[in-house]
Amino acid sequence: MPTTALPPLPPDNDLRRMVHFSAGDGRIWLSGQRMLLVHAAALSALRRELMNTLGPAQTRRLLMRAGYASGQRDAQLARQVRPEATLFEMFSVGPQLHMLEGAVQVTPQIFELDEAAGHFQGLFRWDHSWEVEGHVRDFGPQDDPVCWMLLGYASGYTSAFFHRPALFKEAQCAACGHEHCLIEGRFAHEWPDGDAMARDYDAESMLVKLDELQSQVQTLRTQLQPADELGPLVGRSHAFEQTVTLLRKAAQTQVTVLLTGETGVGKERFARALHAMGARAEKPFVAVNCAALPAELIESELFGAEKGAYTGAAATRIGRFERAHGGTLMLDELGELPLPAQAKLLRVLQSGKIERLGGTQVRKVDVRVVAATNVDLEKAVAEGRFRRDLLYRLNIYPIRIPPLRERTDDIELIAMHLLQKYAVQHGKRMAGFTDRALLAMRAHAWPGNVRELENLIERGVILTPSDESVDADMLFPHITVPPGATLNAAGALEHATAPTAQATQLYETLQSSGLTLEGLEDTLIREAVARAGGNLSAAARALGLTRPQLSYRLSRLNERAQT
Repeated sequence: MPTTALPPLPPDNDLRRMVHFSAGDGRIWLSGQRMLLVHAAALSALRRELMNTLGPAQTRRLLMRAGYASGQRDAQLARQVRPEATLFEMFSVGPQLHMLEGAVQVTPQIFELDEAAGHFQGLFRWDHSWEVEGHVRDFGPQDDPVCWMLLGYASGYTSAFFHRPALFKEAQCAACGHEHCLIEGRFAHEWPDGDAMARDYDAESMLVKLDELQSQVQTLRTQLQPADELGPLVGRSHAFEQTVTLLRKAAQTQVTVLLTGETGVGKERFARALHAMGARAEKPFVAVNCAALPAELIESELFGAEKGAYTGAAATRIGRFERAHGGTLMLDELGELPLPAQAKLLRVLQSGKIERLGGTQVRKVDVRVVAATNVDLEKAVAEGRFRRDLLYRLNIYPIRIPPLRERTDDIELIAMHLLQKYAVQHGKRMAGFTDRALLAMRAHAWPGNVRELENLIERGVILTPSDESVDADMLFPHITVPPGATLNAAGALEHATAPTAQATQLYETLQSSGLTLEGLEDTLIREAVARAGGNLSAAARALGLTRPQLSYRLSRLNERAQT
């Protein structure tokens, strides 16, 4: 798409609405990403320290890589904010964000793209570069360009936007005496010295070595972590490490283990990991949910039954204890086991022998029992629902699995693990989580623990378009932006919340109309879509939403309309 006479940059109202100053809690947001308002002098001081410590060449490459990472993050917003705009308008998100972030003034001069031929050329004028101002102030006029972080941003943004390597070089720089800076970008393969330019973004040898050492340490940690056929357990919090320590000590013994914890904490995963770490790892692991078995079938399920032992027993049935011979038997939801079955279970635990229902032959079984419950067994004993002697027999080595709210340092690790899992399962590529999504997950109480987290992550993967980051409202539909301020067209801070008089009027309108808050939201969404002629992107911009956010709310609206 060759473009000789470029149109002016589109209005940036949609981008300014994404900048949110939440002074009450000390955070600034750009869409779902946390930002910092940093003194240019502080960055210049850091740059000066790096120059004096590492030298110009190393500092240049380090800052270029930092800018590259920043550009990649901003590229995730481009197609999301303006999905139905022209290619130039979508691409302009990067230059406009660069200006909004105070880095440099950008004036596009050439923008050409022929994806079929693998051709891209972009020529952009830069004025008021913060890097030029700081570098010249500290080191004087230069012979070589100095807009290193800005150049990295342009390369990172363009590469992520087109999903193919693109590199920019600074053709002229104001630090070298030119009136303004000028950068030119092409796809990497189009540059004759593209390989050399790409090496600027390679990690330094020292950093590579450190990264290799870190990878080796992580590999060793993974090997030491308890694991099952689904992989290692994920965690690094103090509560998790305490539980894992107890698990490791038990793994090398034959002690009966009692796992306690709330519903959804992953007791079966821990039980499987315990089995995998011990000497019985090559033998069967059999799990049975005691709460899911009908009372009249529990004994035959656990201990087996001979043919004709009860009505319908047309063949001999091998019980779970026999199936787990040599291995591990997990009795999940043990607190729901009926009292008669508890008595027989106690006898088996004490003698290591079973009798099939309707049989007379005593069979020796070699089984390690791992019991799990979310019931307070002491309370169940007091209420007469659980045998005290069985509790004493099981409670030799109790391990409490901590709830997710006590493992906040593990939430991001588990969430990333689940994101990769569900992205593969649903055939999507995900860019990760926004900072706001991570913050929301850490703040959530997680009454459903890891199981609830699994459900939310899977929903987030389904709702979020490929190559984008999962935002907080994709995980928690009713999440709201904290009160604060945003930027108006003049660049001044403007309260994001409605003034008191407007709020009063809105509230009175809501009361007089008989609408609920949910009904008012539905009405506003329908009106915005109607006024935009069905253009969801335009309607989303009018409501201050992204298109995926509006699509999700529309789907909920339609679901409610059908019920």
